Amino acid sequence: MLKEVTATRYVTPLREGGSLPGIVEADDLGTYVMKFTGAGQGRKTLVAEVICGQLGRRLGLRVPDLVTIQLDPVIGLGEPDQEVQELLKASGGLNLGMDYLPGSLGFDPLAYEMDPVEAGRVVWFDALINNVDRSWRNPNMLVWHGDPWLIDHGATMIWHHNWPGAPASAAKPYDASDHVLATYGPDVAAAAAELAPLVTEELLTEVTADVPDAWLADEPGFDAPDAVRRAYVEVLLPRAATIHERVTVGERTERRPSRAPGWLADRLAPRPRTAGSGTTVQSKQKDGGE
Repeated sequence: MLKEVTATRYVTPLREGGSLPGIVEADDLGTYVMKFTGAGQGRKTLVAEVICGQLGRRLGLRVPDLVTIQLDPVIGLGEPDQEVQELLKASGGLNLGMDYLPGSLGFDPLAYEMDPVEAGRVVWFDALINNVDRSWRNPNMLVWHGDPWLIDHGATMIWHHNWPGAPASAAKPYDASDHVLATYGPDVAAAAAELAPLVTEELLTEVTADVPDAWLADEPGFDAPDAVRRAYVEVLLPRAATIHERVTVGERTERRPSRAPGWLADRLAPRPRTAGSGTTVQSKQKDGGE
C-alpha cells in the first residue's frame, strides 16, 4: 500500500501537463507533484500512474516515489486562478502524489548520452505498458543528478478503457520508432531477457494492490476492486513474456549535436553509473538536497 499523506499547502500549478498537476507540500514535510482525481482524464489516469510507476520501480527503473495525498478543497480558497480553484474543489479526498525532484531538467535526447542497454530497458518497459507518450516531442523524462527519471504514465495501458477488447488490444505490436530513445539503438532483446522473468504473477499482484479501492470501485463489468486488479494482472503477465517479439524500433540514426547552450548540456550530461545510484539519489532528495 502506498504511503498516505495530507496536503498542507498548494504551491503552484504545473501548466506543462494537460491535467494541470500542481506542486503541494504535505504533513510529512515532503514536496510532491500532485495529480488530481477531479482532472478531466479521470481516475484511470491515476490507476495507470500507480501500476506503471510501482512496476517500473520494482524492475529497477528510476521512477519517483509515489504517495496518496488527502486533499481538503479548502486549501485552494486563496488560489487566484479560477481553473485551479475548480480543480481543487472537484478533487477532495484521495489523490496521487509523485516525489518532487528539485532542480531536475527536461530530458534532451540531443544532449544526453545513454548506452543501448539502459535505453533498451526503458523501451521494453514502455512496450510492456503500451506507453505511447514518451516520444521526442514529449519525452516525459527528467534528468536529476545526472540520471534519467521516468515520469507521467497516465496515458499507458490503453486497454483498460475497454476491458472487453483488452486481450486483442494487448496483443498488438508496439511501434517504438517515435520513441525518444529510439536513436540510441536500444537493446530490447537484452532487456527482455533481464526483465521479463521478473514480471511474475506475484509481483503484479503486489503492484496492483497499491491502487486504492476507491479508484477501482464501480468499474463496469466487475463486481469488486480485486476483480479489476486481477484483470490488469491477466493482461500484463502474458504480455511481458512476448512483447519484445512485437517491438518495432527501426534503424539507428546518427543524432545531431545538441542545440542546448554549453552550461545546460553540461548539466544534462550523465554522471558515472554506480550500483544502486537510484537509491542514492532518492536518499539525497529526502535529506533536502537538490
